[in-house]
Amino acid sequence: MKQLLKYILLIFCTVNAVSCGGDDDICENGEGTPRMKIKFRNAGGQLRTVDSLYLRVDYGTRFVDFGKTTNADSLLVPLRVDDFAYTDLYFKTRRNETESKVRVNYTTTSSYVSPGCGIKKTYQNVNSQLVTPGMVISVANGQNFIENEDKTNLFLTF
Repeated sequence: MKQLLKYILLIFCTVNAVSCGGDDDICENGEGTPRMKIKFRNAGGQLRTVDSLYLRVDYGTRFVDFGKTTNADSLLVPLRVDDFAYTDLYFKTRRNETESKVRVNYTTTSSYVSPGCGIKKTYQNVNSQLVTPGMVISVANGQNFIENEDKTNLFLTF
């Protein structure tokens, strides 16, 4: 009986040690698909903080409501990862007001990162247009590619 317990313990320890993956099993350090960085300006062009902002994103198969963000100077928004050429973003500053629709156009490339991260999308030729004005009165493009989340890609003027 003791021999059987030793073999079971040995097998358990061996399986446990072999099943441990390498460091690339976890997608960290910005290795995944980057999000688009959005900052806000006032009518004079100076950067500002918005006291409240509601965001919805059309991902093709469904709308995702990101809810209310308070006292934000920037937002990080995930774009579509399918092969569609644009993502529609809907902004408003109050719950009962009309949404402003912004369309973000781009082209994508894919690259394999690791077993844990899978495929990473990067976005090139990023440009935005204000489709439906509301509280957002204009948009200005920033950096025209998204490889990480460091640079601002879109400025919204309220």
